[in-house]
Amino acid sequence: MTRPTAAETSPQPVHPARWRILGFLGVAQLMLILDVTVVAIALPHMETDLGLSREAVAWTVSAYTLTFGGLMLLGGRITDLLGAKRVMLAGLLVFTAASLVTGLAGSAGMLVGGRVAQGVGAALLSPAALSLVVSLFDGEERNRALGIWSALGGGGAALGVLLGGLLTAGLGWPWVFRINVPIGLVIAAALAAMLPARHTSPSRPRLDVLGAILVTASSASLIYALIAAGERGWLTALTGGLVLAAAVGYLLFTIWQRRARSPLMDVRLLARRPVTTGAFLIMMATALMIAVFFLGTFYFQHALGYGALHTGLLFLPVAVATMIGANLTGRLIGRWGGRLPAVVGLALAAAGMAVPAVSLGTVTVVAGVAVAAAGTGAMFVVASATALGQVAPHEAGVASGIVSTFHEFGASIGAAVMSSAAAASLAGTTLSGFTRGFTVAAAAAAVGLVIAAVLTPGRPGR
Repeated sequence: MTRPTAAETSPQPVHPARWRILGFLGVAQLMLILDVTVVAIALPHMETDLGLSREAVAWTVSAYTLTFGGLMLLGGRITDLLGAKRVMLAGLLVFTAASLVTGLAGSAGMLVGGRVAQGVGAALLSPAALSLVVSLFDGEERNRALGIWSALGGGGAALGVLLGGLLTAGLGWPWVFRINVPIGLVIAAALAAMLPARHTSPSRPRLDVLGAILVTASSASLIYALIAAGERGWLTALTGGLVLAAAVGYLLFTIWQRRARSPLMDVRLLARRPVTTGAFLIMMATALMIAVFFLGTFYFQHALGYGALHTGLLFLPVAVATMIGANLTGRLIGRWGGRLPAVVGLALAAAGMAVPAVSLGTVTVVAGVAVAAAGTGAMFVVASATALGQVAPHEAGVASGIVSTFHEFGASIGAAVMSSAAAASLAGTTLSGFTRGFTVAAAAAAVGLVIAAVLTPGRPGR
């Protein structure tokens, strides 16, 4: 995420097409969100058609979210430097071209490479698009526009599971990527014509490329360690070495951010309890959400033999429960504060994940993960409200960028951990891996509950 530039925040004439522009920008952002959940439904078909290994299956999710999250703050800096319109259009075209490459993939390398390129495009597009939304609207209209923007998250999860099932069952899994091509080209042409030219800020920030490399490489090392542990074990030299390398990389990143002239992230914000709590909760919520889609998709399609469309329909209650949990929490958090909704959300997540861990079946999986999804929906709202509710206006862009980055890292970690926990079942030899995966998710939610109870602020005024 990025704060709007000085020119973008100065008074501008009201743009007559601002709501239509918001519609196009919203569809573009929706594509980025869909490309996590829509792919989850198609993963078993990709695995079969391309002969993917378990590691390649996990990287199909993690390569996109890791690149997206690792480079998002750099994308915000580039937006400040070059202007939101140019960066948004460049990101959209990169994402569209990468979607075509991924949809034409005939090997694991081409598939994962295409997903990395999609992540690069998304990291440019998302912060630039949000900057445009902020600059085009003012006052109460801006609040309405940002509310619509925020609602895309829950709607994207709901639409993704159904769209993934429809496309995979009908045209085939490559079309979960190829469908982005005509949509992306139409949006790019429309926005190029409608968006006004914007002047960039005279004080151009430096690009912290080294910071972006350090945080992305460190996260990649950690994700690879989590994925490799499923085959090589958790207490091996390789796993330990990769985790150590990630820890050293994060330490170097922190040191560099305190010395860089134009740092990628103000790490001092992470020393603040609300921001740290929000980052933790968003990471937990996203990791648990991806765990649900990852485990459920392979269980329904591999173990039970359901088709992609059948699987997508089974996940609709899960997506609806996510939105209900988020909506209720948004209405009540002002009165209750963040602690109670966070604890209740994680308790629901732990209880819901425990149901299929105890009794594995179609009804128990759908019912259990729907309960868990209501809890994760609540956590999404608490995370954003907690992290952004007590920062100064000039810090809001940086804080929201931190939360968005941890959102994508949570998705990467969720896919990696579930891939290792359920390794035996993903290989098709037993159902015990699915049980183990749900058990790990339930335990993680329970541990998160304790941490959230300690960290999350209580009612306002206390």
